[in-house]
Amino acid sequence: MAEFFFNKVSKSRQYFLSLLFVCIVSFLCFVFANFIDYKIVAFILLVTVSLIAITFDIFPVLTAAVLSALIWNFFFIPPRFTFHVGSTEDTILFVMYFIIAMVNAVLTNKIKLIEKGAREKEEKSNTVKLYNTLLNSLSHELRTPIATIIAATDNLQTNSSNLTPNDKEELLAEISTASFRLNQQVENLLNMSRLESGFIQPKKDWCDINELVYDAVKRIEENKATQHITINISPNLPVLKLDKVMLEQIIYNLLNNACQYTAPDSMIQLKATYKPHFLEIVIEDNGDGFPEEEIKNVFEKFYRLKTSRTGGTGLGLSIVKGFTEAMGGSVLLQNVSTGGARFTLIIPAESTLLKKTDQWQKRIY
Repeated sequence: MAEFFFNKVSKSRQYFLSLLFVCIVSFLCFVFANFIDYKIVAFILLVTVSLIAITFDIFPVLTAAVLSALIWNFFFIPPRFTFHVGSTEDTILFVMYFIIAMVNAVLTNKIKLIEKGAREKEEKSNTVKLYNTLLNSLSHELRTPIATIIAATDNLQTNSSNLTPNDKEELLAEISTASFRLNQQVENLLNMSRLESGFIQPKKDWCDINELVYDAVKRIEENKATQHITINISPNLPVLKLDKVMLEQIIYNLLNNACQYTAPDSMIQLKATYKPHFLEIVIEDNGDGFPEEEIKNVFEKFYRLKTSRTGGTGLGLSIVKGFTEAMGGSVLLQNVSTGGARFTLIIPAESTLLKKTDQWQKRIY
């Protein structure tokens, strides 16, 4: 809160609010002057100056400190309504009050500057850390498919006459796979860039969840996943108004994550149901699950599990969270008691009155 005021309020407004705050507190103390000793009033005004010092810049605070000292002298120190101080003890108290108020303002400002410097240093350190993480990830995730494409293309160009049709098909398959992987990484970076810009807005339109889910699964198949994917879609699932591109990317990223971190013959279940005003999608696998102490971090940008193998940029799940929240929804990760992980998506969605009447659609890959 203090940082908000310090950054957003203009200097002139800081002066005005500081003096106003001191005047209001002084007025309240004056109203109850018959019940509060003038020495207690000094402590109250010092607390007021301290609060102002936490919130505003140094010069408005010094001005407030001077004003509070003068008000305390004029309205509260005997004899009242004069700047004359009646006793030596009160004179010492007034001088000490003035010095303490000034020192308090200066020290508080220095503490704020030190904290600001520490924050900037930490932010710079985090930026360097994120940059190194991204650079290390991209050096593998981008260079590997690019090197594959270059090598396969070079073989096709230089050894075309010596290659059998089967060799050419294998090289073309390598190029296709590497291109797909490269496109996936570039897509993740572009999606993260959209989220980081802060201006991402969902483009809602009517879409069929069945079609959307099967399109996402088809993309997983093109990535040569070997896991068994089971799809269960509620027969009462209506046509929903959602951002199709975002939702398909969310489902794809979750399925791709499950395929990357489970055994080749693992089972992955996807279930979609519609409850009043929101779509619920559950994606569950029977792998090893996530370490409990790392679950809270898996949606962070560039975060990768300590036990994960080399490769990956750590952007997939952060994009899932970003896109889900952009649509006003939420995503929850839990470990399944029998083994594996379960992602639950809750996304608000407007629906049509048209319902599907066929039985549950089920398909196993």
